[in-house]
Amino acid sequence: MDWKGYTVIYVVLFVFATAQAVVEFTGLVDSAYWPAFALIMVLSVVKAVGVAAYYQHLRWEPRAVTYLVLGGTVAALALTGAAAYSIL
Repeated sequence: MDWKGYTVIYVVLFVFATAQAVVEFTGLVDSAYWPAFALIMVLSVVKAVGVAAYYQHLRWEPRAVTYLVLGGTVAALALTGAAAYSIL
């Protein structure tokens, strides 16, 4: 991928980050918490996948590497959920 491709990905990530800030600063979090939370989470996941795919070059790696990273991410989320559950 050349620098133009990285620039496009950067601009897309910047737009998504700006959309997240707009959701937070417009008061949508206070008036409609769960829809705002869902929107912020979706934007966060899209940004994370974009960073992993393009900046960490997972898009061009063998699928086994992608599945390994995905498995690690799922395990980390499961441990975080278990820890949060045990605190409650």
